[in-house]
This record gives sequence, structure tokens and C-alpha cells, in this order.
Amino acid sequence: MPQRIETYEQAIEFLYNRINYERVAGTAYSAADLKLDRMRELLRRIGNPQEQIPVVHIAGTKGKGSTAVMIARVLETAGYRTGLFTSPHLSAFEERMSVDGRLPSPQQIVELVNEIGEPVADMDKSPGRLCPTYFEIAMAMAWLYFQRQRVDLAVLEVGLGGRLDATNVCRPEVCVITTISRDHTRLLGSRLSQIAWEKAGIVKPGVPTVSGVTALEPSQSIAAVCRELSAPLRLLGRDFDYRASVVPLEHDPTAMEISVVDVSIGDRQWLGLPVPLRGRHQAHNAAVAVAAVDLLMQHGWEITASAIRDGLHRVNWPARVEMVGRNPTVIVDAAHNWAAIAALLRALEDLPARRRVLVLAATQDKDVEGMLRQLIPRFDTLIATSYLNNPRAVPTEELGRQLAMISDRPFHMAPDPAAAWKLARRLAAPDDLICITGSFFIAAEVRDLILDAAQARSSHDRPSNRVRY
Repeated sequence: MPQRIETYEQAIEFLYNRINYERVAGTAYSAADLKLDRMRELLRRIGNPQEQIPVVHIAGTKGKGSTAVMIARVLETAGYRTGLFTSPHLSAFEERMSVDGRLPSPQQIVELVNEIGEPVADMDKSPGRLCPTYFEIAMAMAWLYFQRQRVDLAVLEVGLGGRLDATNVCRPEVCVITTISRDHTRLLGSRLSQIAWEKAGIVKPGVPTVSGVTALEPSQSIAAVCRELSAPLRLLGRDFDYRASVVPLEHDPTAMEISVVDVSIGDRQWLGLPVPLRGRHQAHNAAVAVAAVDLLMQHGWEITASAIRDGLHRVNWPARVEMVGRNPTVIVDAAHNWAAIAALLRALEDLPARRRVLVLAATQDKDVEGMLRQLIPRFDTLIATSYLNNPRAVPTEELGRQLAMISDRPFHMAPDPAAAWKLARRLAAPDDLICITGSFFIAAEVRDLILDAAQARSSHDRPSNRVRY
């Protein structure tokens, strides 16, 4: 960074120009590129802020973001100043780091980039592969931000895998593994036991671990890692369990129904806990979150039953079976692998609709065929498209070819998210349902289009000039 950054836009441009594995095809890098030496060195150069902040560290194939925000809201409600780091972001970079639900201001982002710029420039000149990546810089900025904001505890969502993820340079109070299914198989392995071993790389010696994994093969792999590190393991179905039900809102069948979950841990019970996020899988995430919070309580963190209840009630997590429109019902979801698509489809079963319209985009290196085979039979109208703001997108024509190979169903193709959204609106009647899914990036782009249009209609304000990518 040759000169001081003066504006938010310059700060984002600096970050954008770093190596970013969220924006390159998986074939362009390997596990050798994902190592912790750079992260440790970068943190050393900025004073090792991570050493001062205890952490709840969360890995998993799906559900880790939802579980992270649930735990964070409970801790905030209990009176602890809580940092939250998640990825990727939907609209703006600073969404990745928050304290008590508040994002850093544009000026704070500028200050953080300037503070980290010199150590990064020095590392860029060092011999070997020590040039910090986009994600590593974002993680280091979050640590600095949490330190400056004097957080009591931080909740970290793993970016990819666990063992070699940049978040894995931390001091956890509790480690959490939400679920295990196949994703990023080229880097993490194709067997569930291999993937579980990589995720369990976040486990630290003697640190208690909560696992929501119930399948035998990955569960055994996680248990073996915990035994080796003498890390107490709290396992769903053995050490804690839950029962979920749904409370419908009878006055509006398309409104957000409230899931209610009862969680039991030994002789302790939490009954009737609210889970505002849509989808039956969120009850699983809530149970895992409560099990992690209970471990914090066992280790001296003062958290009341009312803080757990009220914290869960405050949870809001965009692009997770999120309803962003009515008449027709519009659902945006970031599902991008087989297991996440299955959870989305289960959630959609609870929403009445005359016809269902799918807007789909996908990411290279994902199991696109597996997702398509689940999605095609469940929708009446299919629209294939390609998101714009990330080069990992499957081109629309290629997605169309895959659709044609799998099914003889007719489908539409739209060149970009805006065209796909306009087409979906033309095709859908008020009592239909439109679902946008297949990738975090298509969810983000169409969600921005919908919300920006709604804001323009309601206020006629000028659109934000915040940089989005």
C-alpha cells in the first residue's frame, strides 16, 4: 500500500486487489495455499490481538453462520460485549465483523486498512509465500476491531474447512461443529470422515467441543480427534437432544412461522425456546447453540435462561430462507450444496403456493448436478442465470446445458440476475412463490436488487454509494 488510504472506496479497492480464494475457481489453488503461517505472522506484526480475546469457534458444512449469530445474540443479551465474524458478506465488506450487532463505520474500515497496510506491505516483500490474502487481512482487521471495541468474547465462523482456516489462530473457550456433508471435496476430501477430520481441526487440547453431527462415520472421526486432544465432546443424540415444533401464524399463512425448540442437556432443560429463522434445520442449529452456551455457563460465564430465550428471539440472519417479498412470496436462500438445498426444500414445503418459480445460479466446483436433481422436480418454472460479481459463476449457457442433460423439462435462460428477476416477476402470479438460490452470490445480488427497488419505491432516496462486491 504505497500511500495512506483516505476513503472507504479506496479501502475496499485495496482489499479487492488481494488474492481472494472466494473469487477464484477451486482448481486455481490447493491445500498448500491454505496454511496458517501467513496468518500467524500477520497477527504477530499487529501485536497478536487474538491472544487477548476468548472465542467460540464454529465449523461445519452448513448451519455454522446461523449457529454463530444465535450464540452471539445470546451473549449480547447476557450483557457481554460480543464480536461476531462471519463470511462471506451479502452487500458490504464490513458485514463480516460486528460488535453487539453493530457494524464498523466506513471511517473505521479506512482506519483499520491503514493500520494493517504497512505490515501487509512488509510481508509482501518477504521471501516465500507470505503475501496475506483477502480473507486473512479481513480476519486480522476483525481482531483489531474487536480489540479496539474491548469485546469480552468473539464468535468466529470458519471460512473453509477448519484445520487450515485463517480463523484457526485463536483461543477458544468452546469449539462447535454443526454438520458434516460433502462440499469443497477437492480440498477437504470426498469421504465424510475426511471432511469431518478437517473440520475437527479447530479442536484444541482440553477445550470442550459441541458436535451436532449424528451420522456415524463423521461422528467417529470427530470423536477420535477429541480423544487424541483430551477435548471433552458433547454430542447431539448422546449428551444433548432437542424436540422442535412449529407455531403457525393463522392470520397469514405466508408469514414467518415461529419454530419452538425444547433442548435437554443431562438434567437441564430449556423449554419453548423461539427460533425465528425459517426452516426445520434451524431447530438443530438452535440446539447446538444452546449446548455451546451451556458449556460457557459451566465455565463461569454468567448467562441466564431469560438471556438464552431473549437472545434467540432477537436473531435475524439474511439469505437463510429469507422472505423478501409478498404477493408473490419471494424467498432468497444461499444454499450451495446438496445438504443445504435439501434443507431449503423442506422449509419451502411449509409455504403454500399455486406455482413455484426457481431462479438458479451456481458456482464452479460445486455439485451442480446433485443440486439440480433435487430442485427440478419441485418447481413448475425454471430460470437459469449467472451472477455477476464473482468469476466463479457457472455461465448461464453451461447451466442450461446441465439442465437439458438432466431433464426434458422446458426452462428459461436469463443473462444476469436483473434479467432473471424481471422474468420471474413477469411469470409469477400473486399466489405463486419465487425462490432464488444455488449460491451465496446469486442470493446476495438478487436480494440487493429487491431491497433497493423497495427502498426506492418507499422513500425515493438516492441509492447508497457503498461499494458492493
